[in-house]
Amino acid sequence: MTRLILQDQAAGLRNLATFQAPDSARVFTIASGKTRIGKTSIAVNLATALAKNGQRVLLIDENPCHNNICTHLGLQARFDLLHVINKDKKLNQVLLQGPENIAILSAMRGIHALNKLSPVEQDWLIKSFSEVTESVDIVLIDTAMAGTTHVLPLSLASEQVMIMISGSAASLTGAYALIKIMSQAYAKQHFLILVNKVDSENESLAIYQNLYKVARQYLSVTLEFIGYIQNDEKLRSATQLCKSVIEAFPASRAAICFRQLAHDILRSSCPDKYSGGIDNFMQRLIRTSHLSMANFTV
Repeated sequence: MTRLILQDQAAGLRNLATFQAPDSARVFTIASGKTRIGKTSIAVNLATALAKNGQRVLLIDENPCHNNICTHLGLQARFDLLHVINKDKKLNQVLLQGPENIAILSAMRGIHALNKLSPVEQDWLIKSFSEVTESVDIVLIDTAMAGTTHVLPLSLASEQVMIMISGSAASLTGAYALIKIMSQAYAKQHFLILVNKVDSENESLAIYQNLYKVARQYLSVTLEFIGYIQNDEKLRSATQLCKSVIEAFPASRAAICFRQLAHDILRSSCPDKYSGGIDNFMQRLIRTSHLSMANFTV
């Protein structure tokens, strides 16, 4: 019954979603307030589920090379966003082809350089991204942790921020702190909540409700329950095989959860008005990268 109520609430929010042109890309940032929540695994597996659903996905990876998307997939990126910024390579030469219809962009070094670009360099970068707008339906961003790099500019530039939580107190505290600073300092008001590492749907709903009650009492934000991922040894095995769980074990509990998540995220609400297209996202990202790093402490 609780799930039905939440679904009804979410359906009402979706009716407020801004109409998007068929050629516009939706941009989602995956973030968390603490480490070891499973962000990168979520990014890889969600991207695969979306791709199998007919979506053309761009994965933007902000993590260091020892623990990033390429590592999860057994790939090695020779070039990154900084090569595009420096005009050493064109964007289509930097994009790494992953499984299914997934392209991967390593972006950690490039994100650091955005706030140093001249107006001419900014225009060059935006133009570079405009050339791939029509070939991408979904952008998923796997952010680095707060305090390591520009987690907030990426989140603020995105259409939607998906906050990952688990049942641990540290996870909930970190998620609340992240939501608080984004809402109170940067006017971000709507967040998708994904519960990871749970044994059942009822457990995920109970964890979500804990965060929802506190946020409702102290913050002026809207939280939308977007789904959960069950504990599943098959997920760990797939990672060791450098594959998504959907490819390696399509009938597993985790694979079923990711397929449902892909279905739901495409129908998630977006009360804020965002211009579609990756070039517009890059323009917003360049602007938010100029915010003072002193403000990024969570």
